[in-house]
Amino acid sequence: MTQGILLSRTDRIGDLILSTPAIATVRASFPDAHIAMVVSPYNGVVMERNDDVDELVVLPEKMSPRTLGRAYRGYDLAIALAPRAVDLQLAGATHATTRVGYTYERRWFARLTAPAYVNRLMISEADPELCERDPHRIVRHEVVQLLDLVGIAGAHRRVDRLRLDITDDDRVVARTLPPDPIVVHLGQRWFRDGSTLPTALAIVKRLATFAPVVVTCARECEDVAPAFEAAGDVDRLLRRLPFHQWAAVFERARIVVTVDTGATHVASAVRRPTVVAFEHRYFRLNSQEWAPYGVPHVLVRKPAGEDTASLAQFCGEIERGVSALLSARSSAPYD
Repeated sequence: MTQGILLSRTDRIGDLILSTPAIATVRASFPDAHIAMVVSPYNGVVMERNDDVDELVVLPEKMSPRTLGRAYRGYDLAIALAPRAVDLQLAGATHATTRVGYTYERRWFARLTAPAYVNRLMISEADPELCERDPHRIVRHEVVQLLDLVGIAGAHRRVDRLRLDITDDDRVVARTLPPDPIVVHLGQRWFRDGSTLPTALAIVKRLATFAPVVVTCARECEDVAPAFEAAGDVDRLLRRLPFHQWAAVFERARIVVTVDTGATHVASAVRRPTVVAFEHRYFRLNSQEWAPYGVPHVLVRKPAGEDTASLAQFCGEIERGVSALLSARSSAPYD
């Protein structure tokens, strides 16, 4: 019987959200085991309320993953939920009987070195260049890949729903917003590589004809926030929200509109229909592996250039995507 399990995911917030079904699957499959979860100072907020783990451990920025992993020697199972050296090294240092991880098809060095850390290795088919060469190449969603990964470790009681734990206290800010707004999240990708500040402003202006628009602003985009406030098309613009309050704002949304960031996965976790603008480059991979999960959605590919016609088409595709989701929800309410 498995007594001790170490899970590790120390990369991005969105990826950890996408890991929550796999974590829940491990819990359901090994209900009596002690499960410790290693996170980073950056992404740990995703798991701080999640009782699918018994122990939440933050990897200090200057600590070697091997040092932390050695503290869990004697555990039966270690799973690296991220295809990164840090997480693989954490799993390896436990010397657990079963050590599981994954890497990508053409990461040749990682494929050569991973067996030094794990004894069960999954190879992901996610490869940007191969997807560009073959438009018919199928890539599993990251959630599915992670469920398959923990399955290799013997976790077969699958749970497929994303999890974020939002409280009524978190919802206080959201309750001051208009009902059923369109929530637009500002990330840097709205303002580069096929999208511009005027484009983003034009999109918000168009969306305001459908419903009140609430804008949430990533810290790195605060310099452009005044432009959205001055335009007069935004009902509320929210800066520097704590993570769970930000998720509560998404929870109140009728639709979330975002570029390809962790906001996509926050929206999925709170079950909101979503329009996502993916980068033009590697669209075939990214739109499969990191699409919204388990919710109605529309995916838009940003244009390759920033000429007037391309930007106008991009605006139109976002607008039509929102319109389509609004129409679908009106005929079949979604929650």
